[in-house]
Amino acid sequence: MKIFKPTQNEYNAQSQQNIYVQAVTSENALQTMAENISIVDNFFKSLPVEKYFYRYAEGKWTPLEVLGHLIDCERILAYRAMCIARGEKQSLPGFEEADYVNATNFNKKSLRSLLLQYKAQRKSTILLFKSFSQRELSRIGLANNWSITPRAIAWIIAGHELHHLNILKERYL
Repeated sequence: MKIFKPTQNEYNAQSQQNIYVQAVTSENALQTMAENISIVDNFFKSLPVEKYFYRYAEGKWTPLEVLGHLIDCERILAYRAMCIARGEKQSLPGFEEADYVNATNFNKKSLRSLLLQYKAQRKSTILLFKSFSQRELSRIGLANNWSITPRAIAWIIAGHELHHLNILKERYL
């Protein structure tokens, strides 16, 4: 199944979402998500242990916190996609990503446990998106009071991850 790039009227193209959508260079968000499983796994497994808790500036997240953030965001975005695909009319709530990271201690969790959660969530996300019809992928709903489609959410998930991987490579290695 292919999930083609969304049009700019399927998401808030004036926000960070556009950076994520544009970060995906393939023609299929699901393919990118599937390929990224091994890319993310290999990246974190090759990270020197002393870098797990490194912050390139005060207030910035450690690599383990970034991985936890990716997991949390994907869970939330997949839920939003499911709700919208099912025809939810209510605006789905926003969330403050920094508060979510601060509310748990990803630095006390093992890399192994975080990677297991990441891979399980990613496989679940891919299966969810594969279950959607083209009609469901095209439904417009509201998340944080912004119009969005499940198709756009798939691209945002894939691009969000690529965005953070690039930051990790540039500023942590």
